[in-house]
Amino acid sequence: MRAAERQADGACPRPVMKALCLIALLMLVACNTPPPPPDPLHRPAESLLEVMAVLRRHVPDDTYRYAPAVDFTGRNVYRASLLRLENLERAHGESLRAGTWDETIAFAKGRALERLRAYDLAGASFRNAARYDGTLRQEALRSAAICDALAEALTLDESVEEDAFPGPITRDEAFSTYDTRDALLEHIARDARDDHYRFIIQEERERLVMERAEYLVALRRLTSDGDVRALAALQRNVVDHRDSKNANRHLLALADLYRTLSEEYVLVRPPESLLFDPAQFEELVASAARLYESVSNQDGAPEKLEAAQRLEAFLAFTLRVDRDRFSP
Repeated sequence: MRAAERQADGACPRPVMKALCLIALLMLVACNTPPPPPDPLHRPAESLLEVMAVLRRHVPDDTYRYAPAVDFTGRNVYRASLLRLENLERAHGESLRAGTWDETIAFAKGRALERLRAYDLAGASFRNAARYDGTLRQEALRSAAICDALAEALTLDESVEEDAFPGPITRDEAFSTYDTRDALLEHIARDARDDHYRFIIQEERERLVMERAEYLVALRRLTSDGDVRALAALQRNVVDHRDSKNANRHLLALADLYRTLSEEYVLVRPPESLLFDPAQFEELVASAARLYESVSNQDGAPEKLEAAQRLEAFLAFTLRVDRDRFSP
């Protein structure tokens, strides 16, 4: 009778009170429980030594033959190291104000920047490290000189790209600039035979021959021997840089030119005309198809799928040509 009266007066039943207390207790425990540790994928670097250890490990890497390493986030290890050094400087500016690590940080930034082809910034960073009379001073001065020379070579590259087309620079002047760049890179290579700079210079010389070949491809219609010279330049890339990580890219570039030449041949000499020479057309087709197949048959190569799709599209073009010529 008394329980009924209390319930009638609006009092909560005992089971409900117990449930409410349990919920409140659980909420209190949840509020006092520390959050789980952050995912290592998104956790910032904890110290300069951690960043510099990763960078030191990958400075000697052969980036001419192999793609640059990536860290646990999947980002280029040199770019990631540079960003983490800058973030640590901002996050711990007060702790680093004493300047104990200034020389080391500047030198590490230079190592990261030179692998990102920012040679002018790398040279400045190395000169900043050389201001301190420490153990890194001599190496910093040497690295700064090499980076300045590489930056000069890139400056010559930019002048050709800006004026090559449709600017007033002539083809002979462009080739002279390419030769100057090559001579400069060869001179730098003599001072960097036994360290990581030889890989950087190999990459720059490879880019040089690629740019020269692309220049010849772009201008091949302006001279009677333009096609021959463009093919020769691309074939030189394939032969001289067969050990490069870009070897398949060189093969695809050569295959693309053969494909373009075959398409232009059909455009000028339609298959239904008497000017069409099946043997000459078949030579172009066979060269392009063979190169595409050589890349598409390489399991694990990033260019495998790209080459297979280009080959499929090219074969569809050749089937149409055969149909136009041989169908009754």
